[in-house]
Amino acid sequence: MINIESDLPTELAKPARRALVGAGYVHLDQFTQLSEAEILQLHGMGPKAMEQLRRALAAKGLTFGDK
Repeated sequence: MINIESDLPTELAKPARRALVGAGYVHLDQFTQLSEAEILQLHGMGPKAMEQLRRALAAKGLTFGDK
């Protein structure tokens, strides 16, 4: 198994992390090009995971895209 460098929140549940990594999302800055609705469509993503992503993005001065 290849270890991918990621800055996703460490507290993300395993299903949410698998959903994001499986879709190719491993860096927070990638989410600036995506809407919250797009991420919520991934199997394994729910309200708690979205809030964790929002907080992690905010800590870096980033937000989800407005698609």
